[in-house]
Amino acid sequence: MRVIALEEHFTIPELVARIDPAAIARRGFPPPGVVWSQVTKRAELVELGAARIADLDASGIDLQILSASAPGAELVPGAEGVALARDCNDTLAAAVRAHPGRLGGFAHLPMLDAAAAADELERCVRDHRFLGAMIHGFTEGRALDDPRFAPILARAEALGVPLYLHPGISEAPVRAAYYDGLPGQMSYTMATAAWGWHIETAVHVLRLILSGTLDRHPRLRIVVGHMGEALPFMLARCEQTLAAEAKKYLQRGVTQTMMEQVWITTAGFFTLPPFLAAMQVFGVDRILFSVDYPFAPNAAGRKFLDALPVSEADRAKIAHGNAERLLGLAAGG
Repeated sequence: MRVIALEEHFTIPELVARIDPAAIARRGFPPPGVVWSQVTKRAELVELGAARIADLDASGIDLQILSASAPGAELVPGAEGVALARDCNDTLAAAVRAHPGRLGGFAHLPMLDAAAAADELERCVRDHRFLGAMIHGFTEGRALDDPRFAPILARAEALGVPLYLHPGISEAPVRAAYYDGLPGQMSYTMATAAWGWHIETAVHVLRLILSGTLDRHPRLRIVVGHMGEALPFMLARCEQTLAAEAKKYLQRGVTQTMMEQVWITTAGFFTLPPFLAAMQVFGVDRILFSVDYPFAPNAAGRKFLDALPVSEADRAKIAHGNAERLLGLAAGG
């Protein structure tokens, strides 16, 4: 059975070093001395060669779609941000060429310049055969429904490639109100991987629906990870409470729009209850396998995939079939 993983990460320390440390701090990344995932997983993040492929082989994963981890070009204004994104994408493209059929790419975009980001997405799809783009949370406090980002959405729609909405760190006022004051490092963890960035990603998707953005871009495809970022659990409640207003302003209801334009992945969630909720709400055709490597181990993701209580036909859809259809990949190759 072919296995494709979509939410898999890398970083390039030399490029991160070009970002103003003050900008990184303002975005909420922890100061030196605080243990966080970019530090603990640095060796795996920077490795784009034989060791990464060996881990895929050991875990039975055939194709890993890579995305640049934050912080990145989304924090860098002007020409330098555009250059940083381009350099990042060119480095990833070289790794993909060195390992054909084993590595693929999502584009890294200079989000502070939407026109340049749209052009970089097109360059990556055209020249590097990248399969879409990954966007890390809000940009300067604004979700993708903000009109400034319309060029990116339109270009992705025209190119027929998805946008993967990955969590980002919330703005400082949100972090202060919801998460500050907890002992040890719990404030940071609660604001990010434990809770906050998953909920904010769900908000991001709902804003795209409720603002009418997905109505204006009906062929745009959105992917979110972490078993749907709590959306499967909350979707019926959203439909119930928003239906009356949605009829006034939107062409479709919340659930219909979600089921037509949003896909979810298993990234980092390897327990059965979230999967069962996702399966019941989204259906097998909209769930794609992911690991969240190296923040989760490939072996654990593959073990979870193999143990899912589904038919072999449905397992194959989750493992590779749905990704092949969404990303336009040749079946089985």
